[in-house]
Amino acid sequence: MNKKKTKVLMVAAEASPLAKVGGLADVVGSLPIALNKLDCEARVIIPKYRNILEKEFSLKKVASDILVKIGKRSLKVNLWQTKNAIKDTIVYLIEDNKYFIEKSVYEQNKPEDFLFFCQAVLTSLPHLKFKPDIIHCHDFHTGAISALLKTDQFPGQKNIKTLFTIHNLRFQGKSDPKILKLINLDEDSLVSMVRDAEDGDINLMVQAIINSDLVNTVSPTYSQEISSKKYAAGLEKIIKANRKKISGILNGIDIVSFNPETDRTIKENYSLKTINKKKTNKLWLQKKLGLEEDEKIPLVCFIGRLYSQKGIYLINDEIINLPCQFVFLGTGDQGRESYLKKMAKKYPKKVSANIMFNLNLARQIYAGSDMILVPSLFEPCGLIQMISMRYGTIPVVRDTGGLSDTINPKLGFKFKNFSTPSLKNTLKKALNLYYKNPNKWLKLQKNCLKKDFSWGLSAKKYLTLYKKLAIKK
Repeated sequence: MNKKKTKVLMVAAEASPLAKVGGLADVVGSLPIALNKLDCEARVIIPKYRNILEKEFSLKKVASDILVKIGKRSLKVNLWQTKNAIKDTIVYLIEDNKYFIEKSVYEQNKPEDFLFFCQAVLTSLPHLKFKPDIIHCHDFHTGAISALLKTDQFPGQKNIKTLFTIHNLRFQGKSDPKILKLINLDEDSLVSMVRDAEDGDINLMVQAIINSDLVNTVSPTYSQEISSKKYAAGLEKIIKANRKKISGILNGIDIVSFNPETDRTIKENYSLKTINKKKTNKLWLQKKLGLEEDEKIPLVCFIGRLYSQKGIYLINDEIINLPCQFVFLGTGDQGRESYLKKMAKKYPKKVSANIMFNLNLARQIYAGSDMILVPSLFEPCGLIQMISMRYGTIPVVRDTGGLSDTINPKLGFKFKNFSTPSLKNTLKKALNLYYKNPNKWLKLQKNCLKKDFSWGLSAKKYLTLYKKLAIKK
């Protein structure tokens, strides 16, 4: 007799490859694949942004003119579906003509856009031909769903349980309490809203944490860190009050996509047995970026957003002057962009500044670099250090959040204090090992290549949470 599968609907603002800005999209685009191999049927629903091509992903319209109540009026939405984007996973997309009319993800990014999205998701449920046991919500964009389920607007969905995943506590979706009228509520609709509005705003992250049945962060260490004032972004009291229902599950990565043995974007494929071919990618990358072509010079990379959270301001002249080459890829603060461009102009054979978003170049940098810097102020999980290890590139990271959970002395280097001297001393240790002990360095590389960061284990932990919720029904 077949076991009854737990039915899960994941709700998010983005999902790779349909719509991607950051790591959230990678999670929502990968986790369902692993879940669907277990006792689970996971589906996904996101907004239908205008840059999502219908032909590319074989989108099919499955429902038209669904009336979503918005204040005193109704707005028509269409429901699209595809199984071509995320492997073996049905994805729904909600199309409207008012809120998500821009071409790309987060081009507007206003709380009201996502309040509407939450209302539209719950209104559309009867049209899915799929009745979820669990709605798995991701970040503040979906924060209103658990609150709406506690009102009388959707009586047929009262038994649906909710899991809310915090990807980054800093982004909370604050707005004037009047915004609640958009979803036919006000600050007196729920006790959580009454208390939330006392400081003059409604915080969608707060609403999600209070009203969801269970909450998790994307790494065990981050789930503990957010209880402290240093990491809680002003929500330490809310976190402590809801501590018992908060846990941490480490993200995984798509090891099929990120695989140096099959990656078509890199110069030469390699594996654990042929790791010496990584040098070919290094020489090719040095040539492509105009750096000095020498396999003996260690190549250190930084890939990511050029903002203070990522620790980019710790990298200054002291770091640049260390005996290695640097390649930077990312966009962000104009001041930091200008500094990196200045360094690249000053040291053209030593520093390459690529102020852009380029997924193919990122893979080529992973494959060609010897080390990657991830000196984050805080890091809920971090995928970049896991991806780099997949390519045998050694991480040098700050000891925080998911970086703490994924890096140990057999895989890379960690430093505690968020300071340039700490980063410098740790990078010097890494460079010293690279230059003086190539056998130990090779061992580090092989350890990284062997490390399994696939979604299998994490998916099982999510399934445990789902089953725990299902029992409560």
